[in-house]
Amino acid sequence: MAVKESMKTIATNKKARHEYFVIETFETGIELVGTEVKSLRQGGINLKDSWCSIDQGELFVKQMHISPYEKGNIFNRDPFRVRKLLMHKREIMRLYGLVKQEGYALIPLSLYFKGSKVKMQLGLCKGKKLYDKREDIAKRDAKREMDRAIKERQRGG
Repeated sequence: MAVKESMKTIATNKKARHEYFVIETFETGIELVGTEVKSLRQGGINLKDSWCSIDQGELFVKQMHISPYEKGNIFNRDPFRVRKLLMHKREIMRLYGLVKQEGYALIPLSLYFKGSKVKMQLGLCKGKKLYDKREDIAKRDAKREMDRAIKERQRGG
């Protein structure tokens, strides 16, 4: 009988969905040390300015900040150190081709626990122009106004 694994979201990168069109998403593993995992359990992470690159056939996440664990003393690592992401070689090569030829970016979208393992949702993204961002904001505001009007009608009617 299959055991259902629990998924607990640690952090999401809200800025990524505002700045980029997400074309495709991937699940990757991430190479961490023990004190970093303990810090993640306390929620000490910032994905805001992080991005991924492919160097010599390996995938790395850069500028991801994991706060030092308070009780970690000598075992704590640099909060901004480059961390390796775990994916199949074939998938990495496919992403490498897309990033180099099509001009896509690899952006971390979220970090979560899947069972006891830490996983990252990686997005293959295309940058938005300013008018795209304004359009998204206008749609969101219009939806909010419609929801507000419907709520008022239900209360009044």
